[in-house]
Amino acid sequence: MTKYYAGIGSRNTPDHIQNIMTRLATKLEQEGWILRSGGAEGADSAFERGVMRPQANAEIYLPWYKFPAKPKDPRVQPRIAGSQPQFINYQTLPTAQAARQTVPIYNDSYVGRQDWWFDLMARNAMQILGSDLNTPSKMVIAYTPNAAKGWKNDPTDIYKRRREPGSGGTGHALRIAEARPEIEIRNLADPAVEYAAKRYLGLI
Repeated sequence: MTKYYAGIGSRNTPDHIQNIMTRLATKLEQEGWILRSGGAEGADSAFERGVMRPQANAEIYLPWYKFPAKPKDPRVQPRIAGSQPQFINYQTLPTAQAARQTVPIYNDSYVGRQDWWFDLMARNAMQILGSDLNTPSKMVIAYTPNAAKGWKNDPTDIYKRRREPGSGGTGHALRIAEARPEIEIRNLADPAVEYAAKRYLGLI
């Protein structure tokens, strides 16, 4: 059975955490995992850099055709949907509208937002649930200091979920994941998780 994980996080992820993410992506690929991510600068790109065969072992869900348009990080180049198999414009998929419909369920700040914001948020559903929205990632590895915590096994309180603090799209994605008790979540902003990752990688 294919093993998927979502590698996501803040655009402002510290460099030392990005280095861990890149190493994790390399090792997880060696162990048969496929990366799902969103192509943003910071954490997303750090995970991508670690995948040695991204055409086969990564799914990068872009909010539109070219993303990011003007990256600030010199290590990051714009992704063009379709230029390589892993770069997917989520809007072209049959489940795009269903993905957009998940946004108000998991994000209380949707009122008055423009279409581009909905596209940024909607693609998060595919990072967590797959392009068919029915093949969940087995694990989420993230970095966000303000991620929602404490109610992973309480999928009933939708209103509480969508009001929990989180860092933009990462918090949104984590709320989707936390509604699925079978998905393991590892937030590298937690010192204990960072320590465990370093041990797994043989860095300590």
